[in-house]
Amino acid sequence: MTAPVTAARRAATPVPYRVLTRETETADMTTLVLEPARSALPPFAPGQFAMVHAFGVGDIPLSVSGIDGDRLTHTVRAVGAVSAALHGLGTGATVGVRGPFGTGWELPAAAGRDLLAVAGGIGLAPLRPLVRSALAAPEAYGRLNVLIGSRTPRDLLYAGETRRWQQQARVLTTVDRPDASWEGEVGVVTTLLDRAAFDPRTLAAFICGPEPMIRATATELVHRGVAPERIAVSLERTMHCGTGHCGHCQLGPLLLCRDGPVVTWTTARPLLAVREL
Repeated sequence: MTAPVTAARRAATPVPYRVLTRETETADMTTLVLEPARSALPPFAPGQFAMVHAFGVGDIPLSVSGIDGDRLTHTVRAVGAVSAALHGLGTGATVGVRGPFGTGWELPAAAGRDLLAVAGGIGLAPLRPLVRSALAAPEAYGRLNVLIGSRTPRDLLYAGETRRWQQQARVLTTVDRPDASWEGEVGVVTTLLDRAAFDPRTLAAFICGPEPMIRATATELVHRGVAPERIAVSLERTMHCGTGHCGHCQLGPLLLCRDGPVVTWTTARPLLAVREL
């Protein structure tokens, strides 16, 4: 068993982790499984994030897309210098990790309720540990629905795993731009709500994706009778420090690296209604 890392150190100093496995998801997205090189960080909860450091380049916030003991899984899209460096790492490479940071999905509080996870694009990555946790304890929850939206079929994440989820959950997928081989739904992810199976009076919903998709989905759920306090959303702003000191991730009164990224729709709705906030 690796030794734990103190709270002060996990916030300030990158802890070395090795790339155990690397799996190409799409043309620009890769999933890395990391294991501690020496000391392990404290346990992460679904929905939380780490600051992952590419040595010699910099660090970026990455949600955990898998949690397995001391091992952490992160799915990274190559969109900038740091993410491109991480995307290009091979097995055995070393990265630095700080965390855990932020708030997580409150899945235990949803015991006995129907569950709805709605993901847009890479927003499926932070929801993946939540879905896995729900699937591992089917007796604790009602019906599980997973709605997935993607730009194109080629951009879909975890295709093999989401097919396996269908054995225990209702998994529905839609794309914005189909190709010749696509036989599924086409359109925004909210169009899948009519085919999901849940009781809005007791539903616990979890949403992650682009901000317009979050707004549209949460608004539609409230219209269908879901209480805003039972809708959890994961918000994104540019995070630099992970500890609430630099202010880059401010959204109104919130510093999302500290007060988020997961908040209820009761909290998020008035903030996202302010133009350019």
